[in-house]
Amino acid sequence: MKKLSSNLTFQVLVAITAGIIAGAYFPAFADYAKLISSTFISMISMLIVPVIFFTIVLGIARMSDIKKVGRVGGKALLYFEVITTLAILIGLVVANVLKPGNGVKPLAQAAKSTATAAAKEMNWVEFFTHIVPSNIFESFTRGDILQILFFAILFGYGVSKLGGKGESLISTFEKISQVLFNMMKVVMKFAPIGAFGGMAFTIGKHGLGTLLPMGKVMLTVYITCGVFIFGVLNLVCRIYKFSLWQYLKYIRQEILIVLGTSSSESVLPNMINKMEKFGCSRSVVGLVIPTGYSFNLDGTSIYLAIALVFLTQVYNVPLSFGQQLTAMAILMVTSKGAAGVTGSGFIVLTSTLAAMHILSADNAAILIGVDRFMSEARAITNMIGNGIATVVIAKSENEFDEQQYQAAIAPAAAV
Repeated sequence: MKKLSSNLTFQVLVAITAGIIAGAYFPAFADYAKLISSTFISMISMLIVPVIFFTIVLGIARMSDIKKVGRVGGKALLYFEVITTLAILIGLVVANVLKPGNGVKPLAQAAKSTATAAAKEMNWVEFFTHIVPSNIFESFTRGDILQILFFAILFGYGVSKLGGKGESLISTFEKISQVLFNMMKVVMKFAPIGAFGGMAFTIGKHGLGTLLPMGKVMLTVYITCGVFIFGVLNLVCRIYKFSLWQYLKYIRQEILIVLGTSSSESVLPNMINKMEKFGCSRSVVGLVIPTGYSFNLDGTSIYLAIALVFLTQVYNVPLSFGQQLTAMAILMVTSKGAAGVTGSGFIVLTSTLAAMHILSADNAAILIGVDRFMSEARAITNMIGNGIATVVIAKSENEFDEQQYQAAIAPAAAV
């Protein structure tokens, strides 16, 4: 019993349960719960930038063939596009079959200003034009992952060209990286508290009663994410000869933390560390995981497709086959603009509606109340998909250690 109580997975699970109870019976606690959750995510966020930077720099600096960096990046982007396109397609198909919007009454336009503001926040054209930073210090301050990724790749390349002269610098960076992961171990001890706060805030702020009218669309999103994980991603795992089930058990703590905090960003540094221990080389992990947080958002893609069809069903605006193909093409772009943080899916949805000119962004207001409840499904699917993408790219580059993989899943298999 003592061993169980000290297990992080068990602690997070208990914390989530306690958060649901606290939110349901003490809704006034929601504001304090949000503070708890935000503080935990801030503790994670302070480590994300340096962890990503040093992981990428060390991976590239240690890579003997610098052309491999471009090859790994190219493979990753191609894989991301194929998988997210499948996610969008599955989302559209399931939404058309289950018709979650049928019978749902449109809400009054009370939240019009909120939806309109959200639409203005997201400009997916600018997303592709600001990857090259004009001031890297500002990029570090803002935590702009793509700009940091771009700079780290160039920095790593510069270090690799130093040859023997760069060994002392690499050694220093290795030590700094180890210090950061030691800090992460301390921060992760607060994960149950963060999960408790996140869940208590969600339930306390929105209430379990808000789930009933919108239950069908929520259920559709969760079912589709499940079909995608155990269907598409499971097939990918089989093709590349590793076990989805063992992988899921290996990252079970991260899944529960994301469930509690509703943010895949809360486990980003931990996933980098864990995927290395899972058998993937540091260079592949350093490139694929951070890039995936902007370009491989499988769960967000599913949500966007379902939400789009849902809204057209609610407001009785049927989409033709051609319009759905157009929607799919637009979503292939807009889904890449969502960051791995809570609420980004809703912002991208309103931008997609504006781009298609079939519904006003104001019409998305009906989803505001339950968006948070679907955020968990998006975030968990995004995280699982990025880990699998890392294994796929590592295996394709012969950068996967089979013995390390077997050692990593051995404890998980015994649970």
